[in-house]
Formats: sequence, structure tokens, C-alpha cells
Amino acid sequence: MTESEFLQMADRCLQQTQDMFELAFERDEWDVDCKRSGNVLEIEFVANGSKVIINSQAPMQEMWVAARAGGFHYRHDGQVWRNTRDGSEMFESLRTIATAQNA
Repeated sequence: MTESEFLQMADRCLQQTQDMFELAFERDEWDVDCKRSGNVLEIEFVANGSKVIINSQAPMQEMWVAARAGGFHYRHDGQVWRNTRDGSEMFESLRTIATAQNA
């Protein structure tokens, strides 16, 4: 995949992630505040002030997630973003990460 293709995919991933968290906010699942600056999406959990940071890493062609639970790297497998260590899907993992982060 070219860098340009990766950047387009990464932008869509960040937008989908922001949309997912904003919808969860609207449904009263999580009280979050999303802020995006370029290739970085910051999700703050209002109740406890903790944050999940998601950003794209073009040189590695990965999406990186930093949370209380640790740091995670996701690479696109042609269909979905998969954790480079355990193969879990990014959006499923983000729900688990967010639930733990919000506690």
C-alpha cells in the first residue's frame, strides 16, 4: 500500500472511531469528549479525566492506541485493522478499552 493510500485509510479510521465515540456519548454509554488534530484523536472520559489517544503512524502503516490498559498497534489486513500481537480487531478492542477506561 502506498503512503497516500495508507493516509486515506487512516483518516477514515480516525473518523469512524470519533463517530463511534460520539454516538456512544449520544446514547449515554460513555461521557466522552473527542478532539481531533490532524492524525491524532484524543478521547477524554469526563468522569475521571483519563484519555485514550489514537494516532496514525505512516512510516509503520499502523494505527496506535494509548490507554490505561497499555499501548496497542493495529495494521490493516485488507479488511479490518488488526492488533499486531493478538490479532484482535481494532473497533472491538476499543469498546473493551473504553469500558475499562470509563470504570
